[in-house]
Amino acid sequence: MSTPEEIREHVIQALKTVYDPEIPVNIFDLGLIYEVRVSDSGNVEVEMTLTTPGCPVAQTFPDTVAAAVRTVSGVSDASVEVVWDPPWDRERMSEAAKLQLGLL
Repeated sequence: MSTPEEIREHVIQALKTVYDPEIPVNIFDLGLIYEVRVSDSGNVEVEMTLTTPGCPVAQTFPDTVAAAVRTVSGVSDASVEVVWDPPWDRERMSEAAKLQLGLL
């Protein structure tokens, strides 16, 4: 059986398969994922934001993210909370994402 730390790493890999609908970069490298918590029983809680509060997928995107997390072996359930504080900005992006978008 996987440890919470191992599950967390696999969850992060799964999050890297989910792309922002408006920007061709995955949500992890884009800096939209603020927190990933995994309990001993395999429950995963993801705290994330969106690039803007008016994002057209604000209502449906958390379900898309939770579905990706649930595909990970060892995950018993997943919940996604969208938060707006702190607000997202470009500084949260990985170097790879900045390079991909021509910001470096």
